[in-house]
Amino acid sequence: MKSILDFLKNKMKSVSFSRQDAVVNPLCCEFEVNNWVISDFIIHKLVPIVGVHPYPINEQCLMVASVCTLKPTHVFEWGTNLGKSARIFYEVAHRFGIETQIFSIDLPDDIEHVEHPKEKRGIFVKNLQGVNLLLGDGLESSLKEYNTIKQHNKCTPLFFIDGDHSYQSVKRELLGITSTVPEASILLHDTFFQSPESGYNIGPYQAIKDVVTDAHNYKIIRQDLGLPGMTFLYKK
Repeated sequence: MKSILDFLKNKMKSVSFSRQDAVVNPLCCEFEVNNWVISDFIIHKLVPIVGVHPYPINEQCLMVASVCTLKPTHVFEWGTNLGKSARIFYEVAHRFGIETQIFSIDLPDDIEHVEHPKEKRGIFVKNLQGVNLLLGDGLESSLKEYNTIKQHNKCTPLFFIDGDHSYQSVKRELLGITSTVPEASILLHDTFFQSPESGYNIGPYQAIKDVVTDAHNYKIIRQDLGLPGMTFLYKK
């Protein structure tokens, strides 16, 4: 019996989207993309490279859609690990002709963490042009790079928060971004909400709820059909 992935690949072979833009109604104030274009790209390009873990297909859809719509000049992310998220951003930019620089940050080797990749850090993006691998605190390093860039160049940033998923960490990162770069758009991972009794970490979900108020003027798109969950914050 064919796998679901094989079935989807065969179904999509009859449709060619080539270099077609994924954005629909670019002058509209609402977030709208061509889901057939994005699905074709994910099934044929992304999944063979990065698989579906830790980012299942529905979350990859949101990651692709956010980059295609915002066309960020710079992507700042932390929690590099193997570099799968950075590779997704790289492939989206390459496929849809978006000029962007990616800054992916992870902890130094002398800091212990359960998800520290050590020598495997960033193996999915090493030596790729436009991907910059840095060591340090994710928020501090990103804001330092942002402040340097904006002095000399236009900077339309997209931040991706996928580091330590504790409430305090995500709250600190959200507060840091929204206060320093109020125009920024933000993707956050592991934001699915279950009851506290479930044992699942609801820290990122709660941090978003506590930090992002009406005053920030954000629209929110959630992929929360199940774990791990992803949330996209973008300006109205």
